[in-house]
Amino acid sequence: MTRSEDFHIDVNGETLVLDKSGAVYWPAEKTLVFADLHFEKGSAFAHRGSLLPPYDSRTTTRRIGEAMERRAPARVIALGDSFHDSGAAERLDAEERAALSVLVARAEWIWVEGNHDPEPPKWLGGRVAGEIALGGLLFRHLPGPSGQKGEVAGHLHPAATVTRRGLSVRRRCFVSDGTRLLLPAFGAYAGGLDVRDQAIASLFKEAFAVYALGRERVYAVAGPISVQGRSRRPHASTSSA
Repeated sequence: MTRSEDFHIDVNGETLVLDKSGAVYWPAEKTLVFADLHFEKGSAFAHRGSLLPPYDSRTTTRRIGEAMERRAPARVIALGDSFHDSGAAERLDAEERAALSVLVARAEWIWVEGNHDPEPPKWLGGRVAGEIALGGLLFRHLPGPSGQKGEVAGHLHPAATVTRRGLSVRRRCFVSDGTRLLLPAFGAYAGGLDVRDQAIASLFKEAFAVYALGRERVYAVAGPISVQGRSRRPHASTSSA
């Protein structure tokens, strides 16, 4: 489904929609993609003595449902680290399990293996894969250092500091050079790594563009940002991000 606030980009010849939630929708394949859901990160922190409100999984599940309502996908790909650790799925309460099971049943669902969850739980349904190649795209959790064309990956949780009229806000963001795409973390408690960090900037040979999540849509941050000049702070092209 196309909406007026949709933000389209091309990655290796495939047209993708950057959803305001931080997901990616591929209209040609009716495929919705999420990265780094990190279910039960809050309870993992609680076990270590850092008490956080225990509602991150519920919030993340609700946001998945909202994105699926907007896009009505036939296929969903979760790009790894869907669960924060090997015991996270078992810590979901009955309501969260039921809600997630309903979502998984609504589409072909593929759990890509992540470094936090190399074996996503089988009771949730869907299928598990190391990576998925479709059309001109390759969906995986860890971005490869070789810059493979069409790579769509997560793992690094990109974020950008957006400055406008003297005010700065930090936003999760997409990063792309038209050849590969890095997704923001989708999970409610997932953190963010600055796009100027070497771990992100080194993935792109020359320059890359940054697309920040706003309240109602995705906004392009002024760019492209030169890899050689990655110490420069990106500035927003709009005040509404």
